[in-house]
Amino acid sequence: AILSMRRWTFTEFGSEQIITFIAMATPDDLNANAEFIRLADSFVEVPGGKNVNNYANVDLIVRIAKEQKVDAVWPGWGHASENPKLPATLKENGIIFIGPPSGCMAALGDKIAANILAQTAKVPSIPWSGDGLTCQLTEEGTIPEDIFNKAMVTSAEEACARAEKIGFPIMVKASEGGGGKGIRKATNME
Repeated sequence: AILSMRRWTFTEFGSEQIITFIAMATPDDLNANAEFIRLADSFVEVPGGKNVNNYANVDLIVRIAKEQKVDAVWPGWGHASENPKLPATLKENGIIFIGPPSGCMAALGDKIAANILAQTAKVPSIPWSGDGLTCQLTEEGTIPEDIFNKAMVTSAEEACARAEKIGFPIMVKASEGGGGKGIRKATNME
């Protein structure tokens, strides 16, 4: 990504050095002589170990961004790049997040919201509890609460009514989390 941005700045502005890149680096990345560290103009060493200690730690990222007086943060892939708290917290601190707004990020991380977005974009979908729902996003980039709530199933009675409408077999799943572990197949009302 750093190479791509440097090429872009050279093409647009005639200089690869118009943007200064400051990377976060764990001891493991430093020991491995990771390419992103070599390509950066400087780096800040962060704790090693689990990503909650470093690349997924929103508070650490924002603190370093403030200490380094950066204008913008590009979080790379994975880790905090998928956490809606990062763009929101950076914005609160006057720092630009290079990526989607926190509302859109939250919507895409939620199964209900993501399916409503897909239907709004006319992506063919299988029948589900929010079949046919579409919307205009709020100013924050989120699904309006009244539309979101129409897709939610909050009781056993409601689940049975939706299952009858959809038809069996059905898959039952929580709208967020679980990594697919909570999906259950139901072939009838029992």
